[in-house]
Order: sequence, then structure tokens, then C-alpha cells
Amino acid sequence: MGEEKKGFFARLKAGLAKTRNNIVHGIDQVFSGYSDIDNDFYEELEERLIMGDIGVNATSEIMERVRESVKTLQIKVPWQCKKLLINSIKEQMQVQETAYDFENKKSVIFVIGVNGVGKTTSVGKLAYNLKASGRKVLIAAADTYRAAANDQLREWANRAGVDMISSKEGTDPASVVFDAVSAAKARNVDVLICDTAGRLHNRKNLMEELKKMNRIIDREFPDAHRENLIVLDGTTGQNALVQAKEFGSVTDLTGIILTKLDGTAKGGIAVAIQSELKVPVKYIGVGEGIEDLQKFDSNAFVNALFEVQDGEFEED
Repeated sequence: MGEEKKGFFARLKAGLAKTRNNIVHGIDQVFSGYSDIDNDFYEELEERLIMGDIGVNATSEIMERVRESVKTLQIKVPWQCKKLLINSIKEQMQVQETAYDFENKKSVIFVIGVNGVGKTTSVGKLAYNLKASGRKVLIAAADTYRAAANDQLREWANRAGVDMISSKEGTDPASVVFDAVSAAKARNVDVLICDTAGRLHNRKNLMEELKKMNRIIDREFPDAHRENLIVLDGTTGQNALVQAKEFGSVTDLTGIILTKLDGTAKGGIAVAIQSELKVPVKYIGVGEGIEDLQKFDSNAFVNALFEVQDGEFEED
């Protein structure tokens, strides 16, 4: 684990403290409060997971795996189930290796989500990460509704050390995308990241806008790999799920950026979202700094949540 990764893991562990109090301590009470693995034990464990924002869907899948493992391994003592539970949650959140292929291809990334979730910030941090790994990055400021959006994004583009294509407030976002695609081709850019408007209340408008932007990229940049990342605010819990479903009905989501996981008791939503949407959490943010957005690692996340030392509960 490199220094930066170590630092991020420590921040993740500290940031998940409230979620830990919300979920893990209750779960530990179930493990220590029962002497037998019976239906009551399973039911209470299930209830604790659901109450911890892990969601009904994910909880049933996790519990099913735990029950199967208990049978297969003939486990008799409740506390021995903790290892099974931890490994089951890790399995639930596994991100396929291919999930990050777009980072090494010519690609266009749409970053979508409602206002206030950390969308613009995530665009800047993602640009910084990609540039740090040697990619040539360009940002398109296609959120032309919010007066401050351009200035905020330019500040992040400067911090990340990447160029930005923008237009004045009120311009058709599709024309910004058109200009950005032309610039990306002319400058031989590897990754074009488009910040989009964060409105949900007018879904029809948003839908048409995204379709129009998509058509332009299909036409002008047909060989580009496409990625649609939705930014969700971890502090909003189940609300984040509702937003993701709304956006999912408008566009094909390929990944989730989960922000503001530090200091919320609702970090369990990271498990629920992935299960409900069948869309992987690809990045998580646990702070304001430019390095505070990292690729999601289910092992590290669950270890940080349960305060497990690396290797302590690995599969045998």
C-alpha cells in the first residue's frame, strides 16, 4: 500500500466512524447476544443490516450467502459468522477489473447528478487523478445553467492542471460538447470529461439534453469509449438511491461516484446502491482535498468499516 493509499485508508476509516456506530456495533451485539445460530439470530442480523441503510435487496443477498456458508462449513457458533458476513459484503461490492478500462482508452465521461452532491468537485478530482496517471485530459463545462458552475469548474481545472472548454451562461450545453469534442480531437486528448447540469425536476428537458449531447459524440467521436458516472451524496442515504433510479431512467449509468462519505452514519448506502442498481461504485470521496477521490476497493472499504486488519478475515 503506497503512502497516498495508506493516508486515504486512514481517512476512510475515520470517516466511516459514524456508519460503524450505526451498523457494526449493532451487528456485534447480535453476534455476542446469541448462543445459537437460529432463525431469531438470522432475523435480528438482517434487521440490523437493513436499519444500517444497506437496503432490503443487498441484505437478502448477503444473508443468503451467509446461510449457505454456515451450512457448508457447518458453523455452530454465532461469532464465527462475522467472518462470513464480512466476506459476503465484500463479495457483494466487488468491482470488476474491466470497470476502469475507460481510463486507458480514448474516452468521453459524462458526470451527472443533482446539484449540491459534489459533481463539479468530482470532475476536478477525477481530472487530477487521470492526469496524474499520465493521461491527457480536457474538461467540458456543459452545465450552462448555474452562474457559478463555470467559475467553480475553472478553479478545479486549474488545480488539476488541465484545460477546459466553456461558454457563457445560458448557452446550449450540446454546443459546448461539440466544441469540446472538436478540441479533444485537435489536441489528441485521451479523456474528455463533461460536467452536466444537475436538474432533476425537469426530467424531459434533461433527457433531451443528454440525448442531444450523446448524438453529437456518436457522430463526431464514434470510436470514443463512453462512460456515464453518476455522483451521489452519501449523506442522503436512501434518497441517493431514488436520484440514481431517476437518472438511470434517462441514461445508461456505468458507474457511481459516492461523495461525502466522511462524517455520515449512512455509509451503508454504498452497499445498497450497488445491489439495487446493478451499477458498480467506482470512486468514493472522503474529504475536500484533491486527492480525496479514490477508486473504490471493496476490500479496503469493508475492512475500514469493520475495523478489520488487512488479512485478518481473508478467505481461507
